[in-house]
Amino acid sequence: MFFEEEEDNLLIRQYAKTNDADTVKPDSVDNPRDRELLTILRNEREAGLSPYAFKSRSSRGRSDPEDPCAIRSPFERDTGRIIYSQAFRRLRHKTQVFFNPQNDHICSRIEHVIYVNYIATTIARALNLNLDLVQAIALGHDIGHAPFGHSGERVLDECIKRHKPDCSFTHEAHGLRVADVLSGRNAGHKGGLNLTFEVRDGIVSHCGETYGEHRIAPDRDKSTDSILEPDAAAIRRPATLEGCVVRIADKVAYVGRDIEDAARAGILEFEDLPPAITSRLGNSNAKIINTLVEDIVHNSLNRDEIRLSEDAGEAMELLLRENVRRIYSSDKIKRYEQTVFNTVEALFDALLAAMSDPERSSRSGNIAYAGLSEYARGYPEGSDDSVQIVTDYIAGMTDSFATRCFEQIYWL
Repeated sequence: MFFEEEEDNLLIRQYAKTNDADTVKPDSVDNPRDRELLTILRNEREAGLSPYAFKSRSSRGRSDPEDPCAIRSPFERDTGRIIYSQAFRRLRHKTQVFFNPQNDHICSRIEHVIYVNYIATTIARALNLNLDLVQAIALGHDIGHAPFGHSGERVLDECIKRHKPDCSFTHEAHGLRVADVLSGRNAGHKGGLNLTFEVRDGIVSHCGETYGEHRIAPDRDKSTDSILEPDAAAIRRPATLEGCVVRIADKVAYVGRDIEDAARAGILEFEDLPPAITSRLGNSNAKIINTLVEDIVHNSLNRDEIRLSEDAGEAMELLLRENVRRIYSSDKIKRYEQTVFNTVEALFDALLAAMSDPERSSRSGNIAYAGLSEYARGYPEGSDDSVQIVTDYIAGMTDSFATRCFEQIYWL
């Protein structure tokens, strides 16, 4: 029996090494035993899943159909495409809350994404949900974030509305645009990552800033095209329970972590929080996460919704609003936001002017203009919409690159 099992394992590894994992199908394998092994490999990961879990075989698929993979689920392939994308790599140099920190332990956007992934997969594992789907959504949920965090997002929204009043900029909707249009699956390639519908939906629907939301059920009947609507990010619930997990894990990940950073910045300590919060959630980030995760699992088990108890949900909402009042609205953050506004608005105006001024855009040695020219030449949708090109270009910048561009335009 051992030797037969070991031979089976070797056979599976052989298929993984010698065949194109993107094109091998069990039905295309001649040997019945080999075909059975590959079928088992594909299906065993979904054995024992909750009846409310999304099954990979039920995926609505990709905009551009592809052959299934014999080794990886569709959502595992999405994870690979996300984490190897340039948009994902740039998250390590994008702000979570505090810009340009002098302390190496201040959270960056990539760290936040890692925390969301850990918390979401912890919850999903306890609820027997589809871990591959949760991981893909969690790792991709912030790929559309602008530089300088939500401050940069708000400035870009104002800039684009000045020129196109019916348009807006949100990181959720832009994340879908990055996945569908702006990213490529290999160097020099544009045209999107061709992700599955369920992951694309999870990205655009994650909306972690809805403070009063203590429970969320999936909208399983939402149409495929609805995620492209302008208000999709603001009002749409995820189509899967796995998407709901990521949506709530996003809040759990930052609600206590932002206080740790605020403490390092001298703004707020856990000891400063009201007893109505600490008595229910704890007085450290670790305790807050543990309390909320256990509460979510306990109250969501065997339900087609993700929910907090009334007590924990109320306490988390109080803490989120306390963070707004004492961190995000603090004098230090307000001063930072004004700097961000000045930087991004000035960048937007200069780069938009350069789009119609070949002489300016061709200035040698200026990384801002040179980068814009290169970006526009490779733009996947043509170069007619200057406002959209500049918006996409700035949205993809890291904090440090945006600052360098500003300095080269206005200081040199």
